[in-house]
Amino acid sequence: MNYSIDYYIDQLINHTNIFDTNINNFNPNKTFDFSEETILITGAAGTIGKELFNQLIKCSYKKIILVDIAESALYNLFIDFETQLTSSIVFKITNINDKTSVECLFNTYKPTIIFHCAAYKHVPLMETHPYEAIKTNILATKHLSDFAINYNVKTFVFISSDKAVEPTSIMGMTKNISEQYLKQITPNSNTQFIITRFGNILGSNGSVLPVFLRQIELNSTLTITDNSMTRYFIGKEKACQLILESTCLKTNKNNTLIFKTSQAVKILDLAKAIISISKKSDLKIEVSGVRSGEKMHETMVAESELLTPTNHPEIFQIEHKKKPTKQIVDFKSLENISPESSTQEIKSILKKLL
Repeated sequence: MNYSIDYYIDQLINHTNIFDTNINNFNPNKTFDFSEETILITGAAGTIGKELFNQLIKCSYKKIILVDIAESALYNLFIDFETQLTSSIVFKITNINDKTSVECLFNTYKPTIIFHCAAYKHVPLMETHPYEAIKTNILATKHLSDFAINYNVKTFVFISSDKAVEPTSIMGMTKNISEQYLKQITPNSNTQFIITRFGNILGSNGSVLPVFLRQIELNSTLTITDNSMTRYFIGKEKACQLILESTCLKTNKNNTLIFKTSQAVKILDLAKAIISISKKSDLKIEVSGVRSGEKMHETMVAESELLTPTNHPEIFQIEHKKKPTKQIVDFKSLENISPESSTQEIKSILKKLL
């Protein structure tokens, strides 16, 4: 019998010792007052964007603009929420790499809060598509944040990743450089820029759990890259509630926030637990080898950073051990990259910007 992904997540959290039960501990009845706000969500059809919308639709709000380039995924989002939609909810197929289209969004809707979730996130794919990673993860973030300042957006929340910390992958480097840019423009703007860092969303599109479930459905071998590899996880409902909570926190202007996640989990242990839950004890686990850009172990905090508490028990703020050297992100070197540029050339440019 093939169980749903939600069944596996429930079993993993509540009936194994892989995760503590706090991994998805959130208040389903919690709402926020956004009654004066026009909210724009990029990557709205992705795992985080969709769950943010699921929680926001229960809140008071002025307008919600749902932006994604994936036509079918955005249409599915429309179908999933069809009975709850009003004229205050707008679906927009938009390529955030297109600066003219992005400016049109700002000019038309005048958003006051932005949740920037859109990104290319798969490490192995971005290792072979660095040009696309830079366009979407860095340059589109620059356009959005620059327009946020120009159009007097109150709050801009950037969804980062633990892979941005001392990165080895192209995906992690692009997130790191975007974090740098937002910190660079924060002191001279009236917009509050919030960077949120957390681990893997348990069960998100393309992550390890859905991959394992597809392999189980095919009665195939489960593949892991190394017996010792670990990752941090957080439930999507909890992560998105903490993202919304972050807009209400009283912190200093340079806001890089980290959410409490699971302890580091061995992917091997996760694979074994999934096989046990599936009741297909004959399935094998195969080690395929660490892929380009992958770390054996992620970290949430860099060597140069310190964690400090906020007034929320599961949200922490990053402080630097010593005042960082002021560095200007050189976008000219990134804008001169072309699809013909080699991976080695692009990676070299990215490393210089870290």
